[in-house]
Amino acid sequence: MSAADTPGTPKKKRFPVTLDLQAPVQPARPPGVKVGAKAGSAVRPSGPAGNVAGASARAGIAGNEDSLRIRMVQRLSQNGIRDERVLQAMAQVPRHYFVDTALVSQAYEDTSLPIGLGQTISKPSVVARMLELIMPKTGASLQRVLEIGTGGGYQAAVLSLLAKEVYSVERLKGLHERARVNLRPLRLGNVHLIYADGMLGFASGAPYDAIIAAAGGEDLPASWLEQLAVGGCLVAPIASGAGMQALVKVERTEQGWQKYVLEAVQFVPLKSGTS
Repeated sequence: MSAADTPGTPKKKRFPVTLDLQAPVQPARPPGVKVGAKAGSAVRPSGPAGNVAGASARAGIAGNEDSLRIRMVQRLSQNGIRDERVLQAMAQVPRHYFVDTALVSQAYEDTSLPIGLGQTISKPSVVARMLELIMPKTGASLQRVLEIGTGGGYQAAVLSLLAKEVYSVERLKGLHERARVNLRPLRLGNVHLIYADGMLGFASGAPYDAIIAAAGGEDLPASWLEQLAVGGCLVAPIASGAGMQALVKVERTEQGWQKYVLEAVQFVPLKSGTS
């Protein structure tokens, strides 16, 4: 299901308004200066403010979001994120649209935040790191991406700038609906929201250039590996013992799958079924 136009509504500018993914991000720039697009050109909600965007404006962040977002991206660059495509995409998506009103002042800090139903929105640095890992080293664009765990929809919005098609699966009905509300005003025609068991992946959209998971289990589900295209990349947390998790990267080749164990991370547990 996609966040597409509603018949009979007037046409509005689609997100992003302007975006040059090849333009370098300069970490030393002062707040509010161009980072691939004008500081005021990030996505704005169209129509009634029926989600946290309107509430966040009332909370006082309106008018400062551009400089806060650019500062966040500058910190990501300074802390080791090198892929300009990822930096530019994160410079475009207002994270404060995807957090609760009471937490909106923390939206651009490098911290995870609760989004309800025991789930969280990941730290910007973790989002950027995982996105950087799935991006083709050749500089080519991603075609189809599968996201496991839509949450509030923030990462799906960022992925919409990095891939031709994004399929995002959420097992919790409440979060699936919340993501739909959050994303609908952004008019992301290439984001498809699916309410289903994420452990099964989404075979209808396979094969995928990349699969990215926001929940960690004991191991990687076989369905994810099978739905990954040859030459594709999967990034997900898995249990590493003693209640800990590690980020893993899996690349599929003609000969099989190659797994790399990376740094320690902490994600919500991967569960089966829907609720």
